[in-house]
Amino acid sequence: MANIGFISLGCAKNQVDCERMMHRVQEAGHTVKADIVGSDVVVINTCGFIDSAKSEAIDYILQTAALKAEGLVGKILVTGCLSQRYQEEILKEMPEVDGILGTGSFPQVVPAIEKLLSGETVVDFGSIDAPEVECGRVLTTPEHYAFIKIAEGCDNRCAYCIIPYLRGKYRSRHLDDVLYEARVLASQGVKELIVVAQDTSRYGTDFPGGKRLLPTLLRELCKIDGLHWIRVHYVYPDEIDDEFIDVMASEPKIVKYLDIPLQHCNSEILTRMNRRGDGEYLRQLLQKLRDRIPGLVIRTSLITGLPGEGEEEFQELCDFLREVRMERVGAFAFSPEEGTPAAEMDYPDRSIAQHRAEVVEMLQSDIMDAYNASLLGRTMEVLVDGYDEEREQFFGRTYADSPDIDGRVWLASDEPLREGEFVIVTMDGCIEGDLSGFVVEEEA
Repeated sequence: MANIGFISLGCAKNQVDCERMMHRVQEAGHTVKADIVGSDVVVINTCGFIDSAKSEAIDYILQTAALKAEGLVGKILVTGCLSQRYQEEILKEMPEVDGILGTGSFPQVVPAIEKLLSGETVVDFGSIDAPEVECGRVLTTPEHYAFIKIAEGCDNRCAYCIIPYLRGKYRSRHLDDVLYEARVLASQGVKELIVVAQDTSRYGTDFPGGKRLLPTLLRELCKIDGLHWIRVHYVYPDEIDDEFIDVMASEPKIVKYLDIPLQHCNSEILTRMNRRGDGEYLRQLLQKLRDRIPGLVIRTSLITGLPGEGEEEFQELCDFLREVRMERVGAFAFSPEEGTPAAEMDYPDRSIAQHRAEVVEMLQSDIMDAYNASLLGRTMEVLVDGYDEEREQFFGRTYADSPDIDGRVWLASDEPLREGEFVIVTMDGCIEGDLSGFVVEEEA
């Protein structure tokens, strides 16, 4: 049996794919190494969404190739979106790579590894529209939280996005399969479950009847013992209906936090990008959500420098942010991805797009600081995430913070804390975008 190392890049959905591959490798009798040095095969699960992600993936491949040249690792198997997107180029331009698997071939990771170990080259690209193949996972998140992927692929066909070409059409997992996995995760100690897909709001619409099943799924997840927080990511604005809002508002386990990818607010740009709805619809939606779900924290992603965005459209975006004051915003400069309609459109210079992203980040920083200041003196539930050796201090998150993308709460406590426990904290300070507070009570 062989030692197999894994490197997972990109989004949480990619991380779940990697965890499933790790499970298959272990199930076949191989050893999954925590460190890639000494691995007989290194699996690099890549992202190929935008230029920065592609560059990161290529850097990791080259770094692993350097270890291979020193005899510190054996074969290199590249999987995921980069391999799906650049099927011919990777093997041609990176001779150090021994095999590639497309996004439709994750279930074939064990046969691929065993072929590599026998000296064969692997090139396997299964159908990107095939149904999800159910299997277990090896969690790479801390034990107290996990992502659960409820669907694969995307049917939105936004003009700037390459994902449908890499991940295929939208395919929901069966409800019973998702619930079974959630129960297993809860039994393993997971307390926060983060629901993800390319588009969670369309869950179930590809089944006969076309009914949105996300509200049903969320209600059933809330019945699972052990789960304390359920967080929902990637809910598209045009698919948010009253039933979903009612579930969000009424279920205590569902944290009042929504990740809604808006991308922009200018109606003409949204139309050019093949996004449904317009600026006025977005304003009304956000107000409706806040009216119906008290305490709601909204996260979004925005793209600056989109085709059609001049100074007037950009100023409209900045005014929109000042008006609606979303608590969490990530800004990205437009990346013209070859093969997408937007790459053929006229768009601002890349340096202008990057500058605009920086302007949005500065504007949003002020909004986030004001939000944090509004929490001072409040007592809130916090999930303890870990201990920082350098600061010699525990840290955690409120419901307003998703792991790895939002802020932290630095914790002071008279008693030792445990990673994965919920504590009650009074907020007493802000530190570079993070909150600080002192523990006043440990929850049972």
